[in-house]
Amino acid sequence: MDQELPIIINMVTVNDKSFTSYLIGLILAISSSIFIGSSFIIKKIALKKISDQGNVRASAGGYSYLRQWMWWLGLLTMGIGEGANLLAYGFVPAALVTPLGALSILVTAVLSSKFLNEKLHFVGKIGCLLCVIGSFILVVHSPRSDNISSFTELKSQLFDHVFVSYVLIVTLSILFLKIFLVHKLGKTNVIIYLSICSGIGSLTVVFCKGVALGFKEGISINDMSNLGTLIFLIAMAIAGMVMQLNYLNKSLDIFSTTIVTPVYYVMFTVLVIVSSGILFKEWEKIGYQDIIGCIIGFIILVIAVFMLNMYKNPSVIDKYNNRAFIDL
Repeated sequence: MDQELPIIINMVTVNDKSFTSYLIGLILAISSSIFIGSSFIIKKIALKKISDQGNVRASAGGYSYLRQWMWWLGLLTMGIGEGANLLAYGFVPAALVTPLGALSILVTAVLSSKFLNEKLHFVGKIGCLLCVIGSFILVVHSPRSDNISSFTELKSQLFDHVFVSYVLIVTLSILFLKIFLVHKLGKTNVIIYLSICSGIGSLTVVFCKGVALGFKEGISINDMSNLGTLIFLIAMAIAGMVMQLNYLNKSLDIFSTTIVTPVYYVMFTVLVIVSSGILFKEWEKIGYQDIIGCIIGFIILVIAVFMLNMYKNPSVIDKYNNRAFIDL
């Protein structure tokens, strides 16, 4: 009995640490969505003020927004949100952090109605409700932790044949799309650019999670092997974010945000779940019931994202209003 007591105490301590880590990551992920969603509204208000003052708009090549303190506040808010998002990857699985990004769309929709006088119609309100429900289901059933608990384990896992195969498949797919399909279908099919963007993004998130894990663990500057790996991950994460933003901007320049946002959310989130699941083995610690719960929560979030973007399109709203939908 005396021998079993230390073991029991140790198990309780480990569980407490695991729950604390999960709670911190969850708070960071939700905070990230709130900051990012708010940043769009703050910058939009700043740009609206600039337009009302008769200055050249940003879309027309003007840079008056650089003299507007509120625009810089929006940029700072965005930076805080992205920082919180990066830190969240160090505490909880990407399978939880990435889908919860849908909450930023919810925040934007609610604040747009409050501060920009953009009326939130029936479809948008239902989308908000579904976004909350889907997020709650996902939080309840998502993996609590990764199988990889240290940066040294991550370094060895980067060369796992399954993950290397995934990287090769993504790289070859992106090259195929870039060489053979971009020039032919890039301007007519939204899937082309978003496939490239999502593929790069799925690897970028993995690298960012590795960076977050490295900083969380506190890599010693004297350990050159781990430090070199950390620097490599930082460089790859930055390069990935630049390329990802480039192709996302191309998509937004050609297609409506009503189309780009939900399609990109689905493709990006699915590939992130696949890539992080391969590398971090997130799904090995949960049962089939939780896996089914995650799938249901994700489907609800997908529907919510489509509905929240649908309300932004006046023609779609008019069509739904003509079918006897009324505002709540």
